[in-house]
Amino acid sequence: MSEKLTEDQIRHVAKLARLNCTDQEIATFTTQLAAILDYFDQLRELDTTDVEPLAHCLPIHNIFRPDQILPSLSNEQALANAPRRDGEFFSVPKILDDSNA
Repeated sequence: MSEKLTEDQIRHVAKLARLNCTDQEIATFTTQLAAILDYFDQLRELDTTDVEPLAHCLPIHNIFRPDQILPSLSNEQALANAPRRDGEFFSVPKILDDSNA
C-alpha cells in the first residue's frame, strides 16, 4: 500500500489540515506515513478471528461514592470573601448587552 503513497497526496492532506509544509517536510512525512501504512499491512496479516474485541487491555470499572447529603457552607460563609455582594447573592459585572435582546 505504501508504494502508492505520493508526495502529492501528502500535500493534499496537508492542505486539508491547513498546514504549510516545506518540501523537506513533505518528503519526510511521505516516508513516515508510508512506514505507518506498511505496519498496518503487517497487522492485516494477523489472524484475529478468535480475539475478543475490547476497549481497554486492563479491566476498568467506575468507583462511585454513595450520594449522601453532607454539611455545606452557610450563605454567610460562602459570601465571606466575595468582592461584591447583593444581599444573599454574589454581585457580578454585567456581561450581556440589553440592546441586542
